[in-house]
Parts: sequence; structure tokens; C-alpha cells
Amino acid sequence: MSNKHIDPIFNTSTAPHFQDVLTASLANPKRRSMLLGGLGLAGLSVLPGCATLGTGLGPVPTSLGFPAVPKSLLDNVILPPGYQYSVLHATGDAMDSSTPAYANNGSETDDWSRRIGDHHDGMDIYYIDDQGKYSEKETRRAVLCVNHESSADAHFLHPNGQTSQGVSGKKFSQFGEWDLGSRPELEVLKEINLHGISVVEINKAPTGWRVNVSSALNRRITPQTPMRISGPRALIEDIRQKMVTRWDTSGSMSRGTLNNCGHGKTPWGTYLGCEENWAFYFQTTVGGNLTDLETASRKRYGLPAAPVAASVKKTTGQGWHTVSNTDDRFARWNLAAMGANAEKDFRNEANTFGYNVEIDPLTPNATPAKRTAMGRIAHEAAVCGLPAAGEPLAFYMGCDSRNEYIYKFVSTALWDPKDVGAGLVAGDKYLSEGRLYAAKFNADGTGEWLELSISDPRIAKYAAFTFTSQADICVNTRHAADAVGATPMDRPEWGAVNPRNGEIYFSLTNNSAANRTPFKVDAANPRAYMDMDGKKTAGNPNGHIIRFKESEKRSWSKTFAWDIFLFGAEEDAGDANLSGLTASNSFSSPDGLWFSKTTGICWIQTDDGAFTDETNCMMLAAIPGQVGDGGKVIAKNKMVVNGTEQTGTQETFISAALGEAKLRRFLVAPKGSEVTGITEADGGRTLFVNIQHPGELSAPLSSGKPLESLWPGNQGVGPQGRPRSATIVITRQDGGVIGL
Repeated sequence: MSNKHIDPIFNTSTAPHFQDVLTASLANPKRRSMLLGGLGLAGLSVLPGCATLGTGLGPVPTSLGFPAVPKSLLDNVILPPGYQYSVLHATGDAMDSSTPAYANNGSETDDWSRRIGDHHDGMDIYYIDDQGKYSEKETRRAVLCVNHESSADAHFLHPNGQTSQGVSGKKFSQFGEWDLGSRPELEVLKEINLHGISVVEINKAPTGWRVNVSSALNRRITPQTPMRISGPRALIEDIRQKMVTRWDTSGSMSRGTLNNCGHGKTPWGTYLGCEENWAFYFQTTVGGNLTDLETASRKRYGLPAAPVAASVKKTTGQGWHTVSNTDDRFARWNLAAMGANAEKDFRNEANTFGYNVEIDPLTPNATPAKRTAMGRIAHEAAVCGLPAAGEPLAFYMGCDSRNEYIYKFVSTALWDPKDVGAGLVAGDKYLSEGRLYAAKFNADGTGEWLELSISDPRIAKYAAFTFTSQADICVNTRHAADAVGATPMDRPEWGAVNPRNGEIYFSLTNNSAANRTPFKVDAANPRAYMDMDGKKTAGNPNGHIIRFKESEKRSWSKTFAWDIFLFGAEEDAGDANLSGLTASNSFSSPDGLWFSKTTGICWIQTDDGAFTDETNCMMLAAIPGQVGDGGKVIAKNKMVVNGTEQTGTQETFISAALGEAKLRRFLVAPKGSEVTGITEADGGRTLFVNIQHPGELSAPLSSGKPLESLWPGNQGVGPQGRPRSATIVITRQDGGVIGL
């Protein structure tokens, strides 16, 4: 199962929920066809029912132009009539002509470093002009960058699934208890290298977009790719001291990126591969002791803080460290303090993960940079606000875990459009120096950006973690956000910026019954309820989407206004269905979030486990309004907590009701998959969308049971046998703009 569904809570701060501070009256304890083929070039005509917002970005529809796709449990991508899809690339596809074609039966003997990775996730497109340089204008040649998040179903990559040569030869299970001993080296190399980022050149042909396997731009960024540690000039040496390992005793370099989920695209044309839930890959075996500070840091990030006892014959994580105790490619996943100091082991290896990793898609020899000034969290997307010449840039970031925070990084340097195409030099300028903030959502619909600064006595004197310098905040950002009292949220994942008005949207995917009860709600996370049928989950199992606008539309503002754009729910959820969803637009667990610059449509993608008894995960289209276009609403909450029924109400702020005309299901995915990652081309006539981990809940291969999914092989795409993640290309059969 994907690590998105395995979500222990590491925020144990005592920051109050709004329920603790609201007045008594507010705290009252009471979704058709699939065709493989070409792309038309019909022109976009001015359609009726569209309104222009005066931004020069084109018309925004007042209603959607396709019929809603019904719920589906089919093992295929389901689209509205008149739409079609093809597969651009899928897990294991060769990135050059010298790499053997993918067999899809686990028989590959290469280390996967020249194949498309697995678990396709966040992605973006970078156009190339006639001079081979980055272009802000669309061309017929581009590079597509795709994140590869996890190895949750890595058993599909091996002949008979994951194996162990350890104590009992027991089969492995991700993030569970695994036998100690030496895992097969090739298995582990495949699993390591399937992570990271795929950078491939794609070209527009008469039959649509195709991967150019002969391009010199094709490359993989993996967990073994050398990267430089970047940070504020005054702090960089202190930061690097926290990155010292026996691989680089200076701490100035690290190896690779891991668990990249949502992403970011900079105004100057580089890619941010955000490192999300990376902590689960590490283990600490027997070895030396940690300091109290190291222990506190590890616990707050979900890292193993105590060595496994010598008598224990099991290990957690991926077991990558069991291959060899001397080969640094594998030993690095063991955080044990076995040497005399940090230069002799890998006790600091985890400190080198948890950042936004900047790469230049069009410069293969450029060393990626880890941008420590933007904080160390479980980064899920880093979306840039609308850039304005002469003003700072703001990047908005979610920390993907329940009860974590939303952050903002504001550059010290002021935006200069002349830096477009400047690559990592521009990144050094804008992402090395700036201010880092965490969000506090007030009960009255306002919000504050709380700066994470060592000069704040709440941080300087924080009891749970001793901050000695601003460098500590860059590496232990979660602790700093705890200290200032930021608002714990219902799992902040993707962010998106409305290109028409600059407002910022964040998907809050869900929360569990342990964290949301009628007595543990607040205005920004107002629901606590039970799904009485199907999965029978509780807390806030369906999630919601929050949005906010900066005061005076300034990126550097310290305050904002907010409301809730949409509440996920089943249509028959009663009081929990605050957005009035119907069978045509009900959804659960919003994750991916993205705005089309062409149409202004907000696309919502789901990663769900609560509604999957009725439908596979999906993608919806929504026509957004603006913050404040709705009003107040009272959430009526009811749950059984520890055998006792709890009831209560919570006032919150909600957008104007969209209805089926402005919110419709556009796509339903194959069995077991989530929908995540989206970008567009051809003036909105092409959508690239990622389908991640189809068949994720399949029984082990050794069981002989049928696999949950056989997509895309069951549709005649590539070798059949096992399910594969893939990037699909969606078009209209008449060549029109998607969604209108």
C-alpha cells in the first residue's frame, strides 16, 4: 500500500485547536471512450457562456462543456464522450535505444537508471525554442519532467516479488516488519533508482506528442544523483555541518532525491522536485547513542530515533541497508551512529532529505541543488505566486502529513523578468535567501503568516527542541512551526495558484478519527463525522480544499483572508455534504490540484481510500470563484469516540455553491490507482495526466491470486502482465479545448 495511506502522526505539539479558543456559542457541544490516436488542430472559437476576466489569459467558462462521467469501478481510464487518451510513457520504458524494452515480468537485469521511474506523480512541461533554449511560448519540442514518488508496489519489478535472503526468507511488505539479512542487490538497486525524476524530450508529431528516445536531454535524477547543498550565505556552513557523512565529510554535497510527489515550476524555467514522505526509507540498527537534540529531531520527522535491539530479528523501512554494510549505496540508509563521529557513518543522511530540489531540465550537466532556505518538511508541491517585476517571489508549500502545516517562502531578491531562462543561477538568486513562514488560520476568516526566525522568543526558548541558530530552523522546520503556533491542518498536499487573480488553493486530503473528533475541530478544519456505509471511516475521511488571498495581493504580506472552496463528500453523506455534491461530482480525498492558464478551470485529482467501494479515484473540473464569494456555514458533527457519541458544531466560511454546471467528474482511473500530476499543451487542447500505482492493493505475486489491475496492458498498451503507472495524453476527438 502506498505510503500515502500509512500516516502516523509526528506532530505532537500542544498548539491549540480553534475549538479551544472559540466562544461558547461557536463551540456548542453538539465522475467514454478510449481511443489510441492522434490530435486534431481545430482552432479555439469564442464560446458562449464564457466570461473574460481582463487578465489577457483568455475566457473563463461560466459552465463546463462536457457531461459528467459517472462513478466507475472499471479497470480503464474513463472519459466523457468525445474524448480520447493515449499513453506517453509508463513504468520501465527505456529512455534510450540502447536499453532493452521493458518486459513487464521482472526479468530486467539493469539497475533502472535509464528507464522511466515508477509511481508517476507531479510533472511539468518546458518548451524548447529554435536555439535549444527554454521558451515561455509553446513550441513543438519540449521536455517533460515527471516525479516518481514511491516503491510501494515494487514487487511488480521482480520475477516473484520482493525477496529476502534473511532469517526466514519471509516475503517483504513495504513499511512493515522485514526479516533482517541481506536483500538481493539488484532488487534494491531497481527499487532505489525507480524513485526520483524522469526528464524526457517530447516532440509534437502529426499523431500527437511522442517521446524522443534519441534525445541527449533524456536523463534520470535518482536517489544516487549528486546534488549540492544550497542555503543562505550566512548560514550555509552551519547547515552543511548538519549534512556531514562519510560520503562527503564537508556536507556540501548529498546524494539524490527521494519520494518526490507534488512539484513546482519557477518563473525562470526550472523544476522543483519536492521531497515528500522520505523518512520511511531509513532504519537505525545497533550502534552508538544519539544526543537528545538528534533524538528530538528524528522523532518529529518520523525517523527511527532508537537503535533496533540486537535481539530483534526484524527491521522496518525498505530494508535497503541490509544489502551490504560496507557499500555506501546501501549503508547510507542506516542512520546508526556506528563511527566515532559523523564523518565515519551516515547518522546525518536523513538531514539531506526533505527539501525542494531544483533541476534545470534543459541543462543535463547542471548539478541539482537542494534549497534548504525553503525549509525541511514533507514537501508536497512548491507553487509560485504570480510574479511581478520588482517584487519578491512567494512559494507556497504543504507538509504532507496529518496535523502538519502550510508554509510560504518569500525571496529576498526582487523578480526581474530578464532572469527567465537563467537556470540554476537564477535559482541561487531567488531561492537561497528569503524569509520562511507558517500559516495560522484564525476563526474569523483571516490568517497570519508567522515568520520562522530565531529572533522570535517562542523559537529561541522552545522547550521541545533547542534552536541555536537560524540554520537549525532550515533543518528542523517542523519544530519551528510548532513553536510559533501554526495551525495543524488535515493533511496539506498540493497547492495551486489561480492565474486570474493570484489566490492560493490547497488540498487538505483527509484526517483520521484520532485527530478529528467533534471536540477537535476548528474553522479551517471544521468537520468530524462518520462514513456509515462502505469503508466505514471516521474523522475527516473525505477532505476539503481551502483557499486564501494575500492582503493587498502582495506576496510578502503577513496577513490573508481565507475560506473553504470545496468539501469532499459522498452525495448521501447528510450533514457532512456541506458543498451540496451530487452523484455527478461527489469526490473524496482531494490531492492533485492545478489551474489551466488557457481556460481557468481548476482541476482536482483524488487519492482516496474512503470512497473506493463505489468508485475508483478520479479527476474533476471546477470553475473557481474568489475568496469571500460565499458565506458562513455551520458544520454539524457527530462521531462515536471510544464508544461514546460526540456531537458538536463548528462555524466556518465556504465558497458559493458550484453545482453540477461548475463542478463535474471528468475522469475515473483504473482500479487501485490514484490520479496525480497534470499539465497542458497546445493551447489547452492537450492534457498530460498521471495515473499512479494501478493495482496497488494486489495480493503478493506468490499468492497466485489475480492482480487488482492489469492496466494499461489490458488496453493493448505495452507488454501485458502487470499493472504500470503511466503518463497519459488526453485530447478531444474534434481537436477542441479540453473542458469547454
